[in-house]
Amino acid sequence: MRAVLFPGQGSQYVGMGLDFYEKFDLVKKIFKTVDEALNFSLSKLILYGPEKELKLTQNTQPAIMTVGVSVFNVLNKEFGFDLNKSRFFAGHSLGEYTSLVCAGSLTLERAAYLLNKRGKFMQDSVPEGEGSMMAIIGMSLQEVENEISLLSKENICEIANDNSNSQVVVSGKKEVIEDFNKKLKIKKKKGIILPVSAPFHCSLMKKAAENMKTEIENTNLMKPKPNIISNVTAKEENDINKIKPLLIDQITSRVRWRESINYMIKEGVTDFLEIGPGKVLSGLVKKINKDAKILNINSIQDIKND
Repeated sequence: MRAVLFPGQGSQYVGMGLDFYEKFDLVKKIFKTVDEALNFSLSKLILYGPEKELKLTQNTQPAIMTVGVSVFNVLNKEFGFDLNKSRFFAGHSLGEYTSLVCAGSLTLERAAYLLNKRGKFMQDSVPEGEGSMMAIIGMSLQEVENEISLLSKENICEIANDNSNSQVVVSGKKEVIEDFNKKLKIKKKKGIILPVSAPFHCSLMKKAAENMKTEIENTNLMKPKPNIISNVTAKEENDINKIKPLLIDQITSRVRWRESINYMIKEGVTDFLEIGPGKVLSGLVKKINKDAKILNINSIQDIKND
């Protein structure tokens, strides 16, 4: 039984999806639809850069979604894969929007609009330079939670991503994260400050969640097929009246990726297919369960190798 996975922020690079764009008219059409929805050429940023512009959160989020939807459609319509017969779709953070588009729940145009707004709202929630995120390698969720509990209560340092058995990302005030990193080093633990522009998935994103509430509530959703795994609940959700508030909560809540993968495996999934730029999710799946089969499709060559 298969599940399809869609990556989140950090997987982007200039030129992602270029081979698909050059070969398939349906991809050109998807890129054009997104450009028209946003009123500017996101296509040029995706295909040719500059990287500095692509890395802006409001551009990165719809860009990764656009490439994911493009590859998904090529697999279904050009290579005869019927991916909608998969057991689940799951996306990491913004990847949840990609999964909703591919599951027929959310239109491509609306997803591009929402992710552009989401990126802007998230960036604007905290003045630049005041927030930070850090990946902690080699510690379990429980171990990281124990370390956070030792910090004073007014210091904002929260778990943003529970990515795997040995990778947890924390988010919060810059000085608190940097001080936390120093404390971990003294204990011979490894923390990596991430090159992000804002502290995602923590309570500092409250303003972004409030701003997105109206946008999401004014969005029409259809019942997804297959069911979507929510980042917030780490289980399947197909009730559109539940999906909307969960998309709002997702902005301030931790991404429960490890739990999500374990839930899908418990539900009978044996094969995972990552669609879109990079191989981040493939690596995380292997760390969560070494017996899981995982394929990544990021180029036409990947499809031919499959």
